[in-house]
Amino acid sequence: MALDGVFLRHIRFELEQRLTDSKVDKIYQPTRDQLILSMRSREGVFSLLLSARANSPRIHLTTVKPENPKVPPMLCMLLRKRLTGARLRAVRQPGLERLLMLDFEAKNELGDTVLLSLAVEIMGQYSNIIFIDENGIIIDAVRRVDASMSSQRLVLPGMPYEQPPGQAKLSMLDYDADAILHAVEALPGSKPLSKALLSVIQGVSPIICRELEYLAGRGQDVFSDQLNEEQRSRLLYFLKRDIQLVRDVSGEPFCIIDQNKKPIDFTYEYIQQYGSGRSVRETDSFSGLLDAYYAKKDNAETMRMKSDDLTRLLSNAATRLMKKMYVQSDELKSCADREIFRVRGDLIQANLYRIPKGAAECTVENFYDEQMAPVTIPLDPALSPTANAQRYYKSYRKAKTAEQVLKVQIEKAEKELEYVSSVLDAVSRAGSSAELSEIRQELTEQGYIRSKGKKQKSDKPLPPRQYLSESGFTILVGRNNKQNDRLTLRDADKNDLWFHAKDMPGSHTVILTQGRQPDEATMLMAASLAAYHSKGGTSGKVPVDFTKIRYVSKPQGAKPGMVIYTNQQTMFVAPKDYS
Repeated sequence: MALDGVFLRHIRFELEQRLTDSKVDKIYQPTRDQLILSMRSREGVFSLLLSARANSPRIHLTTVKPENPKVPPMLCMLLRKRLTGARLRAVRQPGLERLLMLDFEAKNELGDTVLLSLAVEIMGQYSNIIFIDENGIIIDAVRRVDASMSSQRLVLPGMPYEQPPGQAKLSMLDYDADAILHAVEALPGSKPLSKALLSVIQGVSPIICRELEYLAGRGQDVFSDQLNEEQRSRLLYFLKRDIQLVRDVSGEPFCIIDQNKKPIDFTYEYIQQYGSGRSVRETDSFSGLLDAYYAKKDNAETMRMKSDDLTRLLSNAATRLMKKMYVQSDELKSCADREIFRVRGDLIQANLYRIPKGAAECTVENFYDEQMAPVTIPLDPALSPTANAQRYYKSYRKAKTAEQVLKVQIEKAEKELEYVSSVLDAVSRAGSSAELSEIRQELTEQGYIRSKGKKQKSDKPLPPRQYLSESGFTILVGRNNKQNDRLTLRDADKNDLWFHAKDMPGSHTVILTQGRQPDEATMLMAASLAAYHSKGGTSGKVPVDFTKIRYVSKPQGAKPGMVIYTNQQTMFVAPKDYS
């Protein structure tokens, strides 16, 4: 769901309780549209996340520590200069709008005390974080909006800050249940009650409106122009309950979990509309709920943005290779008829005495055919019969050579495509900038990325992912091709067990046996990890080959991560992450 105005009101109340009068200690900008303020108070140090990301705009306390760029962006340096050491004096919200104003008491260059503000606007793709001075003038923003982007509201340094235009809806802070019901019944036409409520009430999301309809109609569909007395009475009751909850800021953070234990929604009141198809879990705080709800989603989005250039590069390389293989396969098919050229040359050579000079064709008996059937051979009238025979022999030799070269080229392209696919798979599973950096280094070494002048000092190689089975066996999983090579060919013992998803890109997975025989549960865990960290990670069942390290080798000249193995057995397992 989108973070609505009522939920934001609860966040505001939570921030006021924990952060009022706290001091800005440090400021980070991990991505273009996210800021983290480290706030120091008597209770300790808190991290305040401000996000203007289109699919997850929000503000809340966080315990997640994202990777920060080596060089801070310009906006981050500006905020550090103006806000470091400032104290948070107020957190404001106009009505139930999706907007929080953070007011800081800071010192300017002259040492005077000034009030600076951060406006956190939570409006989907139009979300923004705007830095405002004591006179209400915009200093800068995460997203600058000029006249070419909007004719309604400009967000540029030096311009007066204007709040986003409000919606013509009724706020539960100002209107009672009777006024809201009257507005619903006054709507033209017939609408589902949930949609009617959504169009009338300010600051509530669709899930709350659906819940009100569910409660008013006892689980049955209700329409705005067909409310009976019981439904009106029940709707008024639950509207009054919600209005009191909003005014008192007495909601509780609830997360809706699907049957796969995946969070799919969140809200500030207990939800009944899903019945037994979903479970509702209460959390400790509103910030904690949002932190957990968006953690994986945010990391995946951040990695997608950081790896976008690599994904594009590798996808283009894969497309180019497939086109090349398609053309070469067509050429190879045409070489299949090369024997015809040799036969024609032989037949002409054997019948030179019968073929007049300047003939356009000749018909001779085919002594390669058991029936000696006559065959007509096209000739070049400008050439002698002997020259025509040599022309056919030359075409035969050319086709034969082309076939040999094409087979080598196609095999080479197939191996390169397999390598590109393996790197693309590693990019899709990268969980940090360090992993992406290793992949970039690998692609630079392989010539896919042009080296930028002076060779930079390489970072320390990342360790493989490490897991521990219940019986005490260590399982290591490679993060990329270079790490797969190190793990399999250098670090592992010859008697350790090696796992890999069958016939698809994936990580090398190794059980460190230390001379012991792994139990069945450990084998299953390693196979499931190999399946999870492969291209088949989202499939139901994945075939996984396993063998001893002694039977795994690397062909001479093979690309990173490419190995061959023998004496393998195969398990069919469900992919599973044991993190």
